[in-house]
Amino acid sequence: MTDPGNLSRRDLLKAAAGTGAVGAGTLAGLQFLGGEDTPTTEVDDDRARELAERFAPTLYFDAAERWFPTDPRPYESESNGETVVDGFDALDGYTERFTDSEAPPDPTVFYRAIRYESSPLAVVQFWLYSAFDQFSTNFHWHDWEAVHVFVDVEAETPQLFVASAHSRKVPNNEFLDPDPDAFPRILPELGSHSSGLSVNENRDSFQRFPLPDAVADVTNQVLAGVEVVDELPIAYGLPRDEGTRLPFVVPELDGEPIYDHDRLPAVGQSDLIPAGLTVRSFEDLASPPNDLPQRETGLVFGHDHENAADVRYALEPTADVEHVGEFTGPQLSFEFAVPEFAEDRVAGHITSTGVPWDQPRYDNPAADISDPSHRSTLAERYDAIAGPDGAGLVVAAVQEAVESADAPDGEGVTTADLGTEAVVLVESDPEAVPTFGGVAVAADVPAGDHRVTVNGAGVAPHSERVTVDESDTATTAGVDGRIAVTAREDAVKLRVDADGTDADLRALAVEDDFGGRLYDAPLSGRDSVYVHGGGAYTTEVRDADNEVGAFRVNPGEESEVTIDRPRTGKASLASFLAALSEETARRVRAELDDDDDGDDRDEPGDNGRGVARALEAVADAASRAAERAEDGDGNGADQRLEAVRDRLHRVAERLTETDDLPDAVTAAVGRRVEQARRRNEQALDAGSL
Repeated sequence: MTDPGNLSRRDLLKAAAGTGAVGAGTLAGLQFLGGEDTPTTEVDDDRARELAERFAPTLYFDAAERWFPTDPRPYESESNGETVVDGFDALDGYTERFTDSEAPPDPTVFYRAIRYESSPLAVVQFWLYSAFDQFSTNFHWHDWEAVHVFVDVEAETPQLFVASAHSRKVPNNEFLDPDPDAFPRILPELGSHSSGLSVNENRDSFQRFPLPDAVADVTNQVLAGVEVVDELPIAYGLPRDEGTRLPFVVPELDGEPIYDHDRLPAVGQSDLIPAGLTVRSFEDLASPPNDLPQRETGLVFGHDHENAADVRYALEPTADVEHVGEFTGPQLSFEFAVPEFAEDRVAGHITSTGVPWDQPRYDNPAADISDPSHRSTLAERYDAIAGPDGAGLVVAAVQEAVESADAPDGEGVTTADLGTEAVVLVESDPEAVPTFGGVAVAADVPAGDHRVTVNGAGVAPHSERVTVDESDTATTAGVDGRIAVTAREDAVKLRVDADGTDADLRALAVEDDFGGRLYDAPLSGRDSVYVHGGGAYTTEVRDADNEVGAFRVNPGEESEVTIDRPRTGKASLASFLAALSEETARRVRAELDDDDDGDDRDEPGDNGRGVARALEAVADAASRAAERAEDGDGNGADQRLEAVRDRLHRVAERLTETDDLPDAVTAAVGRRVEQARRRNEQALDAGSL
């Protein structure tokens, strides 16, 4: 089996092509959630039209939107005896007609109504076609989005609204048991057309949580047992309505922006998402952007429900376009950095699209139900719907590492909200997902080993291996479900070269004195992780026997730091203790402006020098322990490590007595002493030298 961590860009693109790939937003829903549902049959034309008009959605678009739902038939052509819609023809033709008329051409929503056999449960499907999709995680020619309304045709009441998110990897917006008189109000996300729901009185905004006088816009459940998403309904939503930003990226073809292509003469840069919302690439920025504008509502599309609509769209049956065999176009891509030891790789993205009528959810809309509690409820009400199966979820909250205000300058970091949304790629299935509220949820991930990579505008990439098992429990990436990324301007590449090491190294972790553990993932051979240059780090490795090695890393002004052939056992840990203690003693003396004139006697109220001397004694004992371990003298090493334990206790005592060190330095020393105590106990317990 191919190691997912070693997939090349070519492998990923081949994988995308080999799966009959669909673009972001074209196959929404966690299809693994359901068992065997009852087959469906089409509702007769008159009844289907009646249901479509009853539940026709109102669409509230972003003011910067460029590609509205339209009819693809004006862009049809014949290819090898098959009717196709070519991406160049659709994008260029749509843009030209939009420019000429100064209004969205052919506003259209397609519909279909089907009913589960021997059941009162029917589904009205609404399919929206756009000529192009521009987004940060992906962009592609053509874009089909779906909205499903599950209806009890005997009770004449809606049961469930399902609005498609970006892909089958992202949980949909869903609302169970809407008001009997309700119809869907949809908030298409700018550029991607991912569908947010709005059921509240504030019709053009998304509300994830209930308010005292209003229900939430989704009834998706929280993910039990995962702290980072505690009490967060698992639905994509509309990030810019939730106080976060997501910059857009310029689509490229053959390394050039698509608006420069000779087959798109009508398309200029102004016909794409406005420049104020766009970055040339994630790597162009030194730090995450903080000046992206908030969402504003633009055109409102409606059918007959609301007079407030700016544009009235046509309702057409999907049968009228089912003769189209394919929506075509060359693959588009943008760089997605994957950190490795020697260089950053680049992975491609799925950017082709399929036809709706070839998708499983076309004949079985229950395949698009992403919330297991919603499927369970429908299964209890209708024999036609099967209960949920297990879910393969990978979950993480993406945060930013920043310098800690509690640490000495350049000697500690903490984590904070990133402020912009990031994108996450599970490389074994090359389809990136955006975060919502800083949380990434990748669904339908098969059991096995995977590499999870995070990119974001202005931040260095983060990549780690995760293992998904076959249980129903979600897999968390990062440390306790939290992934820390770093602004590019502050990023230092920490490389670990385990090749040539006698120990069979299996895991790598990085801790900061103030930020705690920031990285913890499997290790094989050579690997790298980006850390903030303002931190002070302990790098830990573990081998197949669970033996530990530790190494001190203070990147400072360095752009790269390499730990070469790291070892585990007593010698490694004792050497770390010596280095940490020497570093801390120097820091204390530098703070006291000690010129080392030989007069090291304590003055009244001057205990800082005592702390420094105690740390130097620790370093001396630790160095002797390392020497004994290197010589193969385990008992001698342990005797010196016992002395280290006693001397660390003395450091802690002197630290509580001192009043001549700044609070930040005192805090730093205290944290390093705790680190040293833990590593000393590991050294005493080590079974290898």
